[in-house]
Amino acid sequence: MSLAQAVLGFALLAAVMTVTPGLDTVFVLRQVLRGGPRPAFAAAAGIGLGVVFWGVAAAAGVAALFVASQVAYNVLRWAGVAFLLYLAFSYLRSAWRGDSPSLEVAGTPVDKPGEAFIKGLLTDLLNPKIAVFYLSVLPLFLPPGYPPAAIGALLALIHGAMGMAWFTVVILAAGPMRRYLTSRRGGRIVDATAGVAMTGFAAVLGFER
Repeated sequence: MSLAQAVLGFALLAAVMTVTPGLDTVFVLRQVLRGGPRPAFAAAAGIGLGVVFWGVAAAAGVAALFVASQVAYNVLRWAGVAFLLYLAFSYLRSAWRGDSPSLEVAGTPVDKPGEAFIKGLLTDLLNPKIAVFYLSVLPLFLPPGYPPAAIGALLALIHGAMGMAWFTVVILAAGPMRRYLTSRRGGRIVDATAGVAMTGFAAVLGFER
C-alpha cells in the first residue's frame, strides 16, 4: 500500500465515522445552541486534538495497552462514564432550574471557550471506543517505509480536519434555531435533550463488554 492509497482509504473511512451521529456531535450541538459559535468551535477543536492524540498513540503502540489489559481498559471506561454522567447531571440540572444562557449570569451552564475546549478534549481522551477504533483500524493504513507515529499523526489530522468541517456545518445549520433555543423554554429543551443523550451514552459505555 502506497502513502496515497493509505491516505485515501483512511479518509473515506473517517468520513463515514465523522458524519455518523454520536457523542461528539451532541456535545458540539449543545454548545452552539446554548453558547453560540465560539464555545462550539472551541469544543470541536478539543475533540480534534483528542483524535490526534489517539492517532499518534495507536501508531506508536501505546493504545494497545487498553486492549491488552482489561484493567487499563476498565479504568479508562469508568473514567469516561463518570465524565459523561457529570455532563448529564449539569445539563439536566440546568434544564430543571431553567438557567439563563447568558455568559454573564453567575453559575451559568454555558461554557466559556476554554472550558468547552477542555470538555471536548476529555470526551475523546476518556472514550475507550476511540482508542480501540484507532488501534484496530489505523495499523491497516500504515504503509511500509514511513515512521508509524508520523503517519498516525497525519491520518488523525485528516480525521480531525474532517471533523472540524462537519462540525462547522452543524454549527452553521443550528444558527437559525438559536434565538428560540436560547430562550428559557428552548434552553430547557436543549439541556434536557443533551442530558438524556449523555446519560444514554454513559449507560452504553458502562454496560459494554
